[in-house]
Amino acid sequence: WVHGTRRTFATVPADHGNCNVGSLTQGLRSLDEAAEGQDVAALVDAGWVTPDMFPAIPTVSERPGAITYGPLAETTIEPDVVFLRINPKQAMMLHAAVPDLRFEGKPQCHIVPIAKEQGQVAVSVGCMLSRVRTRMATSELTCAIPAARLPDVASALGQVPRPTTPWPATPPTTMPAFARSSSLGAPSWPPNARPSLDPRGQCSRAGVTPPGTVVFGTPAAA
Repeated sequence: WVHGTRRTFATVPADHGNCNVGSLTQGLRSLDEAAEGQDVAALVDAGWVTPDMFPAIPTVSERPGAITYGPLAETTIEPDVVFLRINPKQAMMLHAAVPDLRFEGKPQCHIVPIAKEQGQVAVSVGCMLSRVRTRMATSELTCAIPAARLPDVASALGQVPRPTTPWPATPPTTMPAFARSSSLGAPSWPPNARPSLDPRGQCSRAGVTPPGTVVFGTPAAA
């Protein structure tokens, strides 16, 4: 999906063959098929996962003939999921706007079926395998939004209150281990620095990877 931020393309099940966990979550392989993979065996042997974890991993329920990825702003087909890379501050704003926001751990890719199948907005802290493969920065998280909920999510983000007292121009070099919020005053975003999503899901803060679409369908449709 990294390339999906720059161009539109479609994949077939065989294109996902290098990751059995990803193939499982995207509905491309059954649990029994994924369990036979050498990569899964290596993960279990290393203690990264345990066999009892796999049945509980969310998956896409219907096997797609193809999955299309591409920049949201350029898509000509109706997406199933909008996929974002966000920073922790943006996750904070999203949590304020979406009360039922889910925070998930490994595997990173299972937030796609959470959005597609369960209709929930989900943020993932990622997993080391996916972070290495997709070259995610340590400051980044991933987020999956059901496409049908995107207008409401964008509208809710616009309603999140904006604090009024500015932050210091230069953060202090040291901070106490714990500070009462009443001693800090009411902070606000510096000019043009408030993280937000516009109605098409674009991250407005500079340097954040723009969102891409994830569309499940048939090769003909893709």
